[in-house]
Amino acid sequence: MPFSLTPKDSSFYPLFTASAENLVAATDVLSEFVHDHARRAELAEQLRDLEHAADQTTHAIFRQLNTSFVTPFDREDIYALASNLDDVMDYVEAAADLVILTGLGTLPAEMSQQVALLQRAAQTTAEAMPRLRTLSDLSDYWIEVNRIENEADKLYRRLLSRLYSGEFDALEILKLKEVADQLEEAADAFEHLANVVETIAVKES
Repeated sequence: MPFSLTPKDSSFYPLFTASAENLVAATDVLSEFVHDHARRAELAEQLRDLEHAADQTTHAIFRQLNTSFVTPFDREDIYALASNLDDVMDYVEAAADLVILTGLGTLPAEMSQQVALLQRAAQTTAEAMPRLRTLSDLSDYWIEVNRIENEADKLYRRLLSRLYSGEFDALEILKLKEVADQLEEAADAFEHLANVVETIAVKES
């Protein structure tokens, strides 16, 4: 990492970590949401609260970005990190909201598997965020998240194949696909986030 005589603002690091830890909490709640029909309204409310907390953290990062003279790495990369963390949360919350709004009942097993992959991606991301401070031992993080995203893509295609197999009626297909799309977007956003971290590591090496 290049040496600098000018002190860099280190306040971003705990904010990135807090945002990632919030995603761990959100994907855990989403896992409960998928399986526990009786508590869906309550769990959806928990997800809305977590989404609001995520927004507050994202705004704090942007405020810090606007007031910091020297940032730990490029401003556009900080913005991209914060935005992708926020995107994951938005997609997770939207998936649950769509289940509630469309009145879906039992969800296909593939959706539980989608959520399980998001939980793994969230945990991997939360473990990696504190290492941004030193940019050490991060390659395993982006390799694992890319692997998870590839697995999520395959699972999404299997789910689409099942949806169009004749097992579901037309209206239910539309409802389920909307939810599946949000979960797939969340997996993609995790990968975009990992790609940003890889870019930062390359720039700063």
